[in-house]
Amino acid sequence: MRDQRRPTGAVFLDRDGTLIENRHYLGDPAQVALLPGVADAMARLCEQGFALFLLTNQSGIGRGYFSMADAEAVNRRMIEMIGLGEDVFTGICIAPERPDEPAAYRKPSPRYILEMLVMHDLIADRSWMIGDSPSDWEAGIRAGITPVAILAADAPRELRARCEALGITAHGSFVEWVDAVIE
Repeated sequence: MRDQRRPTGAVFLDRDGTLIENRHYLGDPAQVALLPGVADAMARLCEQGFALFLLTNQSGIGRGYFSMADAEAVNRRMIEMIGLGEDVFTGICIAPERPDEPAAYRKPSPRYILEMLVMHDLIADRSWMIGDSPSDWEAGIRAGITPVAILAADAPRELRARCEALGITAHGSFVEWVDAVIE
């Protein structure tokens, strides 16, 4: 359950590879697998009063592999598995654009983040974009919030080099990042 205090900061979260196992073009809620410790980590952020947002690129919609309704069903299943209530996220943005289409909300576009910062009167200096892809990190940089890279131990060297070049802190998981931020 979300803390009802006015949030001072926000955590914008990628979905696949950050909160749930990354399954290419996931459109089936039965295949949702929450990553270990995610529910507890999200509960800790809620207790601290952070607004949580989900920002997920889902080009499978634009490619015709699954529908927006399928993506929403996957999100509902994930939220159910997290177990913090249907309102755990202050907002959810599903970007259905293919990479070759003009991007409205597709990361690395900062549009959704910027809109939510203004709409919810959030402090950019106390807000993060967390994800496992360079497009996640670039969205955070472009929005003026702190990007955080989620990189598994076996992540390609090029990704680690990109993080270093951009000055982005990398963590092995979302849970590891929460452990570092919330004492």
